[in-house]
Amino acid sequence: MRGRVLLVDDDPDLCDVLVAGLNRREFECVAATTAEEALAVLDRRELDAVLTDLNLRGTNGLELCERILGSRPNLPVVVITAFGSLETAVAAIRVGAYDFVTKPIEIDALGLILDRAVQIRGLREEVKRLRWALTERGRFEELIGDSAPMRKVADVLARLTGSEASVLITGETGTGKELVASALHKSSRRCDKAFVAVNCAGIPETLLESELFGHAKGAFTDARSARQGLFMQASGGTLFLDEIGCMPLGLQPKLLRALQERKIRPVGADEELPVDIRIVAATNQDIEEEVAEGTFREDLYFRINVVHVQLPPLRARGNDILLLAQQFVRDFAAKSGKRVEGLTAAVAQKLLSYSWPGNVRELQNCIERAVALTSYEQLTVDDLPEKVSNYAPSHVLVAGNDPNELASMEEVERRYIARVLEAVGGNKSQAAAVLGFDRKTLYRKLERMGCTKQAQCHDGEG
Repeated sequence: MRGRVLLVDDDPDLCDVLVAGLNRREFECVAATTAEEALAVLDRRELDAVLTDLNLRGTNGLELCERILGSRPNLPVVVITAFGSLETAVAAIRVGAYDFVTKPIEIDALGLILDRAVQIRGLREEVKRLRWALTERGRFEELIGDSAPMRKVADVLARLTGSEASVLITGETGTGKELVASALHKSSRRCDKAFVAVNCAGIPETLLESELFGHAKGAFTDARSARQGLFMQASGGTLFLDEIGCMPLGLQPKLLRALQERKIRPVGADEELPVDIRIVAATNQDIEEEVAEGTFREDLYFRINVVHVQLPPLRARGNDILLLAQQFVRDFAAKSGKRVEGLTAAVAQKLLSYSWPGNVRELQNCIERAVALTSYEQLTVDDLPEKVSNYAPSHVLVAGNDPNELASMEEVERRYIARVLEAVGGNKSQAAAVLGFDRKTLYRKLERMGCTKQAQCHDGEG
């Protein structure tokens, strides 16, 4: 595809001809016959260029050009004008149009103009992204790390700057999902409004609806006055739904309606109330598996998963472990008033060897403990918890010199599947992708190995 183009012309026959011609030349072209219809298309779709006639019935094409460029300055607009009306075309160029073509339109020449327009659009977006990287990356400075997985996360966050799209953050417990949600809020146009977080797993099902949507006076026993829910508290800002995978199935339709209609109905109320919020959700569960099992609604999953941010486990972040540890040493030393400046080489080796099942949260706890206990200016191995200082990583044995040590292929497969599951934190969809299986094949193998869906299969060899 050479680009996505919106054609605006009040002549349906000309629209048909141009759309067909551009589609044959590998442009994805859609048509609108009025300015209002064109603006509605622009609200719904991401486009690379607009091709509009300047002589539209009911609306001045020049005004449409100005409205488009006023809200989307990076979107190239090519104008169509009758031969001999170059004055009008020049006026359009002055308000920011990219180029113009005259009737009768030669389709191959138009294709070349649109090619250049699409390229300009890409260059403008890249300049915007690089400008952000140079001037605004500091907004995410709390996300410490320079590993390839974290650079990928930072790039996604950079592209979301100023976006209103719903975001689903996934990752193991302790990887920093709320930190990322907060960073997304700070980099959005809603940054001066409220950031409200709720843990869907931490509130009893009977209270969660009232907590989210509020309730009217007398809605239930002890409801002596009306109460505003978290949706209303976050109105204008961002609502962070942590552990959304634990959202009760019976409450999911009401949440879906609130996200679709941007209206809520408090418990016991007769009328709906409008809300203006951005949703960021997070989970450490495999929601695709929950959708397959019928415990999470597929339509709600698609609504919250417009953009997916996958946070890597700490064990996959390499030397980020040492960068984080050094930052935690500085933070906790400053809080405690102790003169602790860093790590010994032996401590660094232990931190890099450990698997960190609790991720960044566990590392933070480990360093806080070590700073509190140490008697030196650098942390020593004796300051670390025993499970870190005595950790011995396990390996999957696939070869050896003694035939008695060699495992069967079935045993090698069992150990390797167990190792992959451990590496991805038990996420079966991700494990299946790593192993090259579909989920059903992985489930069959786990069942044959005696591993239930509730209990992860562990390598008995340690």
